[in-house]
Formats: sequence, structure tokens, C-alpha cells
Amino acid sequence: MTTQTWSQQWRLFIQFCRKPCLAPRQRRVVTPHAGWLQDWRTGVSWTDLLKWCVALWLINLFVLGPLVISVAEQIGATHSINPKKLPWFLALIWAPLIEEMLFRFGLRRPVIALWLVPLMVMGIWNGPGVIQSVLYSLAVYLIYRSTKSTVVPGTKARRWLRHYSQWFGWVFHLSVALFAGMHLFNYTFDEIAIWMLPVLVLPQWATGLVLGWFRVMHGIGASIRLHALFNLGPLLLAWLALWAMPA
Repeated sequence: MTTQTWSQQWRLFIQFCRKPCLAPRQRRVVTPHAGWLQDWRTGVSWTDLLKWCVALWLINLFVLGPLVISVAEQIGATHSINPKKLPWFLALIWAPLIEEMLFRFGLRRPVIALWLVPLMVMGIWNGPGVIQSVLYSLAVYLIYRSTKSTVVPGTKARRWLRHYSQWFGWVFHLSVALFAGMHLFNYTFDEIAIWMLPVLVLPQWATGLVLGWFRVMHGIGASIRLHALFNLGPLLLAWLALWAMPA
């Protein structure tokens, strides 16, 4: 990815969103017999991660954000996050780890997703704490056990994977939609027209597209770091606003 220009990266991202596919990953270094480890390494420079974060921040702030605020004001929706008690741990550690494993890890490993998704749903249901930490540690251990050695797929597995590849575009966009839809629980409102619901989570939808692309092309480690870095921006902005105007 570091050898590509900024415009080339955007072109590849737009092409992927139009027709998602399980293309070969973009890696700077490939280590033989360590596919499971490569999935957790970013393979992307911090400069590129920051560029994508800035792009998402600007899009959300000046394009999608005003739409969300307009709809929220019309329906009287309020955000559940208390600006005077910023959720640093939740946004920078818990959400990137759990949400990326829930919505995006299985994109390249659909069989593992069959048992990983229920574990991560339980983690989200219980929230940050001991139970969630145990579930996450168990998931990582099981993933390691399942992927530490490379196994050539059998005839049935290859046939199943071909079918999965044909439907991958639908799976990808469904994962993005579910990721965005989950953030509706951050709002409280009485009544709302159905068509307004997607507008409230447009920023999460756009962010989910980029995170999903990063996961497929660069591994789960890249999407986790990008997710955490992206969440850091709004938190810092809110913290600076509170520091400048504590009242």
C-alpha cells in the first residue's frame, strides 16, 4: 500500500465498494507458513492510516454530519454518550477489538465466523468487563488453534468457498449495514420515520466501508488500528471543547 499514490488508493477503494471481491491481499512483506500472524499485522504505515482517518473525519464533519444533525433535531433524537464523561476505553480499545472481530474478521474466514460471531455478540451484550475479556481471549485462542497451520481445502471446502466468493459482495455490504445499524442504539428517540433511520448512521456506514476494505485487503490488524485511530479524533475534539468551554 505504501507504493500506491493517494489517488490510486481511493480508486481501488471505490472499485472494491462497487464490486467487493476476495482479491489477493496487499502486503509489503509475506512471511511463509505464518498466514495467521500476517492477518494480525497491519502491513500499512501509520501515515496511510492517518490519511484515511483525516479523510473520514472531514467527510463526516462537513458532509454526513450536518445531515445527521438535521434529522436528529427534527425527531428530537439525543445521543446517549455523555460529553462530560468521555468513553476513552470503550472507544479506543473495546469497540475496535470487539466490533472488528464481530463484523469483519469473518469476511475472509467465513467458517470461523460461524462460532466467532455468537461469542462476540455475547461480548457486546455483556459490555466491557471480565466476561467480555474472557470471551475475547477465548476467541483469539481458538482462532490461533484454527489457523496456525495451513491446510489445503478439500473438494467440498473449495466448492463451498467458490459459492461464498460469488455471494461475497452481498455479505460485505450486509456486514457494513449491520455495523452501521448497531449504532442506532446510541440514540434515544420517541417516534421516527423508517427512512430517517439510515440517515442517523451514515457516518458509521461510510466508516464501515473503509474498515471492511482494510480488513479484506490488509488484515484484521489493520482494520482494528484504523478503527481505534478513527475513534480517537472525535474524543479529542470533544475533550478540547470541554477544556476550552467547561461550562
